[in-house]
Amino acid sequence: MLNIGDPETTPVFMASDLGGTTPAGNTCVHISCIHGHIVFCMLALQVDQSLLSKVNHEGETPLVIAAAHGHANLASLLLKRCNDLGLQDTILCHDKDKSNALHHAIRNGSMDLAIQLLEAAPALSRHVNIYRESPMFMAVMRGFRDIALQLLEIYDSSHAGGFCRHALHAAAKNGDQVIAAEIMKKRPQLARIADSNEDTPIRLAVCYNKVGVLREFLQHDISLGYEVNNQGFTLLTSAATRGHVGVARELLNHCPDAPYRHVHHQELTCLHSAVQNGHTKFIEFILQTPQLQRLVNMQDSSGRTALHYAVERCNPRTVAALLSCKGIDTTIFDTHGESAASLLSGITSHEKNLDWKEVQVLMLKADPKDDDIPSDNLHKEVEQQETIESIKERKSTTQRYTTNTSLVAILLATITFTAAFTLPGGYSSDPGSEGIPIMSKKAAFQAFLIFDTLAMCSAFVVAVICLMGRWEDDRFTSYYITVTKRLTWFAYMATLAAFAAGLYTVLSSRRHWMAIGICLLVGFCPCLTWLISKWPILKLNYRLGRRWFSMLFGDYRVRQPSSSVFRDMV
Repeated sequence: MLNIGDPETTPVFMASDLGGTTPAGNTCVHISCIHGHIVFCMLALQVDQSLLSKVNHEGETPLVIAAAHGHANLASLLLKRCNDLGLQDTILCHDKDKSNALHHAIRNGSMDLAIQLLEAAPALSRHVNIYRESPMFMAVMRGFRDIALQLLEIYDSSHAGGFCRHALHAAAKNGDQVIAAEIMKKRPQLARIADSNEDTPIRLAVCYNKVGVLREFLQHDISLGYEVNNQGFTLLTSAATRGHVGVARELLNHCPDAPYRHVHHQELTCLHSAVQNGHTKFIEFILQTPQLQRLVNMQDSSGRTALHYAVERCNPRTVAALLSCKGIDTTIFDTHGESAASLLSGITSHEKNLDWKEVQVLMLKADPKDDDIPSDNLHKEVEQQETIESIKERKSTTQRYTTNTSLVAILLATITFTAAFTLPGGYSSDPGSEGIPIMSKKAAFQAFLIFDTLAMCSAFVVAVICLMGRWEDDRFTSYYITVTKRLTWFAYMATLAAFAAGLYTVLSSRRHWMAIGICLLVGFCPCLTWLISKWPILKLNYRLGRRWFSMLFGDYRVRQPSSSVFRDMV
């Protein structure tokens, strides 16, 4: 079989018919370009120059194929030969997707080839493929600044892109200030042309948090900062929805009176949007901006303020941010006659949630005399209104607790039972004392036996309670959970103590420092376990303060035996 890329077979091949094609319409030059065989291509073209203009069934010339496959050196030689022969139409040819050699050169990152193509045929810059992509759009999207700037110098070059976007959209999305500034100078009309989503370049800069590009837009045309799309969204609303403080600050620096209301729904402000999306930093930014502080008490079509939505979502951070504003009015009613505080009583799904409790304390701090803030009666009403679903959920939670606790207890019992027959130091084999532990007279060994026995017995008791207890009765459930928690905790600590005592027995005679270190590390484990398990409560205690925390959680445990059961289970 003849290898068309092999120089030794080239003379033989030259004697054959170079004009033959494959079923796909490819000539020998097409195939050689696919594989990047420069020598063969040049020799074949010396014999038959017409091969340079041949197209296959895909509409591809050798130049397009070489560029598409990333063979920049070969494509450069083919381009030079086309220029020498005056084959301008061949240079402008495109494939069935209407992508020309320049499209493919940019796609493959062949910048030198792209520049050579532009110098040879500037008309390549006007072509748009079937995906509506121009070479300029592709260059900006790929971040090829040099070729993009050169394309901008061609006055009639296309800037079109997919999804009805254009080169300025691409610059805004990528945050390329240099390209954005050049496009604004040469083609300022692009700043107001939106894509299929009705997003203009400046809105993309806001959505993608490109502060530098936004600054370039506003420096060239400050009126862009007052843009409102067909859906009625202002730029501040778009920034608030995504929590982009940087672009909002830059926008207000250039346009201090930039619109903050939804055009079609005048009552909806950017503060409402920030609260609904949980962007605390943006809320704080609004409340620290003098011209926007009045938004804190603005109501929507339902009469709700931003505080209403923050409380309804049970988000302590947004509630705290809003309440930090001195001018906030917590007594505003919505169209249903509900204040922000009264919405807490309807959030039964968060009744056992720390966020719910923290929001309750924050509202109490803001207005201790507000009777709308849920009191102790709320929890009694919730218990009275317990539904079948909540009963099923409670039973499911109880079952998970018993399953997990019994597994832990059985694991601890297995470990301690095995350790009792694998004594540290082993057994004596001396006559008269066979089977007696070698370390039996050491205090550390005796401590090992005591702790190991206590751990095993405690674990067995927990496992039996989980299997035999009357968990279906709430009165027993509360008692069982208290007992099993304490016994499991005791078994855990006793197991650790037995482990430390066993290793100390073996290591103390030769590696005393290591034995001490292991004992200290084991002793730290219960402290670390307690700290990790209580960390959310400790953080909440720090944020609320001891008085409010004790008021909320101290009394609550006494009032709610059934609810505390499930909080303890967690």
